[in-house]
Amino acid sequence: MISTENITAFDQYTSEYDEWFEKHPTLYQSEILALKKAIPENKKGIEIGVGTGRFAEPFNIKFGVEPSENMARVAEQKGIKVFKAVAESLPIENEMFDFALLVTTVCFLSDIPKAFSEIRRIIKPKGEIIIGLIDKNSKLGKRYEQERFTNKFYKDAHFYSVNEIVSFLKNVRFNYFQYWQTLTNSNENNIEQPEIGFGKGSFVVIKAKKV
Repeated sequence: MISTENITAFDQYTSEYDEWFEKHPTLYQSEILALKKAIPENKKGIEIGVGTGRFAEPFNIKFGVEPSENMARVAEQKGIKVFKAVAESLPIENEMFDFALLVTTVCFLSDIPKAFSEIRRIIKPKGEIIIGLIDKNSKLGKRYEQERFTNKFYKDAHFYSVNEIVSFLKNVRFNYFQYWQTLTNSNENNIEQPEIGFGKGSFVVIKAKKV
């Protein structure tokens, strides 16, 4: 569950959060390209931690989960049906979706095993979980960790390595892992094409299947 303080920050600074994507278009588009490798076409998906819909909208994901009222309102204006809830307690029936997407969301979860179990519950047999995260061991991850106490959004965040997230996923019976990475350098002038694997890029996409 996201802390009350963090929900308040996202409610209070929704516009500022959204402006980041306008100010850093190449980083945003690089992340979009990496996620595109993992997200299946013509499948029913839901984004957990949908925020303002910045990632759900370009992938035509029509459902989201978001505890911040103001961010949910922006996503709803984009035609996304938002469940105002947290990942650890999803008000959704079993096996409703083909896949679930989480983008820079795992760092805000207070109970990852419970959240991943809930996500597993709401996706269909052989459904997929797709996670985009800032790798704790990357250059950007280390910088975010150092700066998080002075960042209004990340002060309560806990960053993870790819291997840590994979371990959590395996424990709740996800398998058949695939990885893509981007943001391998600090040059914001160019949109990066994603590479397979992890270890070089700061932004990593993990895809796993419910087994």
